Formats: sequence, structure tokens, C-alpha cells
Amino acid sequence: MMNFLRRRLSDSSFIANLPNGYMTDLQRPEPQQPPPPPPGPGAASAPAPAPSVGSSFFSSLSQAVKQTAASAGLVDAPAPAPAAARKAKVLLVVDEPHTDWTKCFRGKKVLGDYDIKVEQAEFSELNLVAHADGTYAVDMQVLRNGTKVVRSFRPDFVLIRQHAFGMAENEDFRHLIIGMQYAGLPSINSLESIYNFCDKPWVFAQLVAVYKTLGGEKFPLIEQTYYPNHREMLTLPTFPVVVKIGHAHSGMGKVKVENHYDFQDIASVVALTQTYATAEPFIDAKYDIRVQKIGTNYKAYMRTSISGNWKTNTGSAMLEQIAMSDRYKLWVDTCSEMFGGLDICAVKAVHGKDGKDYIFEVMDCSMPLIGEHQAEDRQLITELVVSKMNQLLSRTPVLSPQRPLTTQQPQLGLLAPSSTDALQCPALCPLDAPPELRDVFLVLNLGGPGQPQGMQPPGKVLPPRRLPPGPSVPPSSSSSSSSSSSSSAPPRPGGPTTHGDAPSSSSSLAEAQPPPAAPPQKPQPHPQLNKSQSLTNAFSFSESSFFRSSASEDEAKAETIRSLRKSFASLFSD
Repeated sequence: MMNFLRRRLSDSSFIANLPNGYMTDLQRPEPQQPPPPPPGPGAASAPAPAPSVGSSFFSSLSQAVKQTAASAGLVDAPAPAPAAARKAKVLLVVDEPHTDWTKCFRGKKVLGDYDIKVEQAEFSELNLVAHADGTYAVDMQVLRNGTKVVRSFRPDFVLIRQHAFGMAENEDFRHLIIGMQYAGLPSINSLESIYNFCDKPWVFAQLVAVYKTLGGEKFPLIEQTYYPNHREMLTLPTFPVVVKIGHAHSGMGKVKVENHYDFQDIASVVALTQTYATAEPFIDAKYDIRVQKIGTNYKAYMRTSISGNWKTNTGSAMLEQIAMSDRYKLWVDTCSEMFGGLDICAVKAVHGKDGKDYIFEVMDCSMPLIGEHQAEDRQLITELVVSKMNQLLSRTPVLSPQRPLTTQQPQLGLLAPSSTDALQCPALCPLDAPPELRDVFLVLNLGGPGQPQGMQPPGKVLPPRRLPPGPSVPPSSSSSSSSSSSSSAPPRPGGPTTHGDAPSSSSSLAEAQPPPAAPPQKPQPHPQLNKSQSLTNAFSFSESSFFRSSASEDEAKAETIRSLRKSFASLFSD
């Protein structure tokens, strides 16, 4: 086999058909390697291990074939191996700096062996850009040596523990939620629910729907009136009432109104804010109730004011954990189904001195942690995030660059080294040859006598030939050369146009002999394709699609072919 390859490359006709400059490229001087340092006097001279000629030959030539095919755009180039540092999933935590979430996720792993790298920042320190193809980048301001610098990264998951919208100055971060949704980032809670929670009247409308479904006995919702602007604040409610202006948190924007004079004054304040307002009856509360749900964990708290302020979250208050009843569990389970599902939520209610409960608000994942079990709640959130990352990231598709449509041609099968089809392997290649040897024969037969039918240049058209039934026998080198030479000749006028089921050898002889009735005509000369032209034609589907590339791409492909020539000459030189 090696002798045949040597004869093939050392053939005089093969060398004569090489393009101009082929041997000049091979005769370029290689950079001189520095001589090895002489061994020390006491060191024993061990013979260097001789490299395996066969393995190095096949591996180098097979690698050259794959690189040439990849540069021509016929096959996908192998993806680079991921770096070791990429064995981590990036978790973006949006929270205030008083809670260090890095400690909570230390040592946690997702998808088997991926670490969790935590990037924590507030909404005010973040910015992002997202594209429609799914690519995105998040910019975060960090302090380095007292100077603010911007660092970019790509989070795989987001945990939001901060309010995305507030009507105070510089508290509107809904544009970041939209950008995360645009990028398709998975998060807790879902970005859709977080965006819906940016207006409390919108959330209260969902509570009204639950109230209509369950009824007042199971879901005691407080009465509330919505005013889209100050001009509608004409209907006088029953006093005293609590007026809530706009969308605010932690007791901001809430005013207790005792009579209609104060109500008119509040209406003038709403006119300055240019927003909506709600009014609900004031409940003389005995204590507040908060029922929270984190994943599958439930807790209920009772908060009693000590300072006597009607806002129990203002001033001094006493907080204690109470038993979780079925009534409370029904409240939070029903509210957790809003907006497609809430992984973290809490229901707030007041227990009046009349002995009745009044639900007035539901909170999402931005709810503050309270009580003496805050560390346990943070651990529950950590486990919930890890579970969601294992569930969602495993289904996240990996984006890959789109290949041109020309790579979908059937000629791709000619480059598949695992195929054992006799029509896809060169004529001189045994059917049981290893993949590396098939790659060698594929390159050496490009444009030569043993060129397969599917790899003909665009200008050649071969007459169809049927294969005989029965087991196929690999033809010899001489028969393959004569068959290819006769088939590559242009068709003669008056020749047969139909083919029977005769064996291929007899049909080839019949085609090679001219009909006696036809006058002798000199066949038109057909230029012999050199190796460079054959390699170029073999790796192009059509002349227009191949030369559509830029000049820089042509130079790169020419350099690849030149390197392949050098490999042939160095491997088969005696």
C-alpha cells in the first residue's frame, strides 16, 4: 500500500501535470531549529524513541484533510474545547449588599459538576444589552481601588430579591426586567410575574379574581376603591380610610384620612404626583399576619405594634411565629398560582379587633425576610435556586452559529470518514480500510484516475452507469484507470444513448470502442486537471458559490492547500 502511494506521487506524468509554482512552494526553506544541547559528561545517552511512521502519517494527513474541508465550508469546524474556568454557572443575585449570597452558594453544584459563581449587585449598578438571537451581556459597576469600573459577564440564572419598581426617585428598573426577558434568562420568580408586580393595583385585581372564586369566607379580601387619577376622587367613602398613592413599599405613600376635608387635600396631592391612588377602609387591627411560602416551606408570623402607631411596620413592634393553619395555607397556595406561578411569595393580612381577618396585599420574591429564622429562609432560597437551575438549565439550548445552506448538499457524505459505501470511497481504497486511510485515498484521488463519480468537477458530466447485481469486487488500479479515462472522454456523436443491464466491464469496453459506421473524428482535447484545480473543484459545490467569498478567504484556502502539498512531499520523499 505504501509502495503504491510512493509510485503515485513520484509518477512522471503526475509531476508534469502539477501547476506552476508547486515545487517552488515545497522548496521554501523551513526555519532552522536550534541544535539540541550536548549531554553532560555524566548523563547516559539514551536512544530517542522512533516515532511510529504509519500512525503519524495517517494522523497528519487525516488532519490535513479535515482542515481543508472545514476551510472550504463543507463541514462544521470542530468546536474549541471549553476552558476549565467555564465549568461554572453564573448566578446573578439582585439584592442589597447587607446579605452576602456568595456564602450561601459556596460549595453548591448544579448539573453534576458545575460550580455556582455568584455575581451580586443592586439594580442601580446593572445594565445590559440583549439581541434577538439570544446573545446578551450584563454590565456591572464594581469598585476597584476606590474607582468605579464596569465589568461584563453572561449570567445563566437570576435571583431577584429587590423591588424592580418604585415611584421614588431612581427606582424604576422595569427596563432591566424587560431586557432580561428579551435575553430569555431564567429567574426566580419568573420575569413575567416580577413585571406584573410592578403595580400593586394590578396585583390586587388578581386578588379580586381569587375572592370571586373562593368567596369571602375562605378568602377574606378587604374592600378597596381604585382611582386612576385625582379627577375621579369625588366619591366620598366611609371614613376613616387609608389612601395609598401610587406604587410604593415599606409604608411609603400611605395616609390615614379621617374626614372628607382631609380627603380633598389628599386628592390635590395625587394631582401633583400624576398617578393613580386607592382607598380602603381603616381597620383597627389587633395584629398583623404574614404567611410566607418559599418553595414547599411555609411559615406564619404575627406582628403586634408596641408604640401604638397604626402602621405596625413603623416604630416598635413585637414579632412572633405562629402555627400554620389550613386557612393560612389556602391563602398562600392560592396566591402562589398567580401569573404562572410564584416560587417565593407572602400574603399580608390584618386581624381586626372585631375578630375578622382582612387580606390586603401579596408580595413576591422581593419580600423581606423577618423573624429569627432568616438564616434558614436564606438556605431555603438557596436550595430552591439550585433546584431550579438543575431543572431549567438542562433544557436550555446551546446556541451554535448558523452554517450556510450550501453545507446541506448530499456531497457531504463524500467526506464522512465513517462511511463504507463503495461509491463514496475512491476506487483504489479497500472497503474495510480504516477511516484515516479512506481520507488519504480521498485526497490522493481528487482529479486523478481513481476519482469517484460524486466528486467530479462542475465541468465534467459522466454518462450514467449501472452496477451489476451481486457482491461488489474492488477493481484493480489498471481497470479503474482505464474506466475513468474512457468515461471522462466527451461523448461521440452517433454513440449509444441507452444502457442495458449488462455487466459494467463489458459496457465499459463497448463504450470505449467507437462505432464502425461513424467517421473517424478527432476527439476534442480536454485539459488535464492538476492537483490544485482538482482540490479546488472537489471542495466547491458550484463555481458561483465558491467564488462568492472574499479575497482574504481565497488566500487562506490557497495557503491550506499549499500546506497539504508540503505534507505529501515530506511524507513520501525517499
